[in-house]
Amino acid sequence: MATAPWSKRAFDVAGAIAGLLVFAPPMAVVAAAILLADGRPLLFRQTRLAAGRRRFTILKFRSMRNGEVTAVGRILRATGLDELPQLVNVLAGDISAVGPRPLTEEDVRRLGWTDAASDFRWSVPQGLTGLAQIVGARSDRHALRLDRRYIARQSLRLDTRLIAWSFAVNLLGKRRVQLLIAGSRRRRARR
Repeated sequence: MATAPWSKRAFDVAGAIAGLLVFAPPMAVVAAAILLADGRPLLFRQTRLAAGRRRFTILKFRSMRNGEVTAVGRILRATGLDELPQLVNVLAGDISAVGPRPLTEEDVRRLGWTDAASDFRWSVPQGLTGLAQIVGARSDRHALRLDRRYIARQSLRLDTRLIAWSFAVNLLGKRRVQLLIAGSRRRRARR
């Protein structure tokens, strides 16, 4: 059952506000850690493509300096905490909480997703998190398949599950969560 656009937007706004309130203390700690370890700027800004291939500026906590991942950045990337500022992008309506990952134009060209066969990916709002990010796509083709699967099955229930897994990533790290998901899938397949 597909999600009605207005209910997805209401879900996004409510979730972004709640997320900004809940994550305000960790975001303050992250900002302080970046400032103390590496100085300014605290945020990384990059032009990405949203629904309809519209350009917007995505916000992330800065995790690199001079082309190298910083010590703080390694922790932020492993836990996904570098992406918390994107709650502002969700609130602004640039992206949704859940959907295909917004990419740079360079990434789209590198992946070869410039043709009409890939246009489905930009028919829905791009997301802060998504099926391909949570499952851990093994290849570009696998990521595209996961994006197609998400779009075909999107619902508030699926969005809620993916957000819950995203919180697990924040607590346990991406690799550990992906192992948990893989184990859960194997157990279901044996039944």
